[in-house]
Amino acid sequence: MRINVLQHTPNEGPGSIKTWADNNHHELYVYHPETFGNLPSEKETDLLIILGGPMSPNDNFAWIKQERQLINALLANNKPIFGACFGAQQIAKTLGKKVLDAPYKEVGWAPVYLKDKTIPNIPEKLTALHWHQQMFEIPEGAKLLFSSDLVQNQGFIYHDNVLGLQFHFEPEEDNVREIAVNDNHYPEENNSLHQTSQEIIEHGVPKENKEVMFKLLDFITNN
Repeated sequence: MRINVLQHTPNEGPGSIKTWADNNHHELYVYHPETFGNLPSEKETDLLIILGGPMSPNDNFAWIKQERQLINALLANNKPIFGACFGAQQIAKTLGKKVLDAPYKEVGWAPVYLKDKTIPNIPEKLTALHWHQQMFEIPEGAKLLFSSDLVQNQGFIYHDNVLGLQFHFEPEEDNVREIAVNDNHYPEENNSLHQTSQEIIEHGVPKENKEVMFKLLDFITNN
C-alpha cells in the first residue's frame, strides 16, 4: 500500500502513523504542499493522511483548494482517508460542511468521549492532544465519533473508510515536544484548557493513544 501524507507545518509530522506503516510494510511518502506545491494523484494514493497545521480550510490559498480536489477524487473512488485537525476540517469542507470558530479554544491534553461504536474495541474515554480553535460541522451521512467537554464535534466516521479527528492521537513523546517548543505561544493565548507548553510536554502521551491510532487505521483500511 502506498500511503501519501500531506504535512502542513514542520512541527506536525505523522508520528505513530509512520510506525503503523512500517509495521505493516507499507510505503509512506510525505508531501509538503504549502512549501513545494506538490500533491500526489488519486491513482498513486492507496491511503491519504492529511495532517494538522496553523492554517484554515477557509484561507484562500490555491494548494488548500487543490487538496480538496484530491480528497474529492479519493471519495469518488472509495479510497480511505484520515484527517487530523486541519485535515479533518478539509474533509468536512470537501463534503459540503462549514469550518467555524469553535466555542472554546482547546490547546493541551483533555478527555474525549466515544459517541459511536462503529469501530470496535475503542475505549469510552481517552485523553487526546488538542491544538485548535476551529471546528468542523459533521458531514451528511457521517457519524459523530468523539466529543470533548468543551466542543461536541471532535471526530466523525464516513462510509467506514473516511475518518476525521479534530484532535491528535498520532503524536509520540518527541512529536509533542516538537509541537510544543515550536508553537509555544499558542497555548498562552485565550486557551480554555489553561495549560502551558511545558505542562503539555510534562503530561506525557498516554500509551493507549498509539494503540487506538493503529485500530483506527486498521479499520479504515480493512487491515
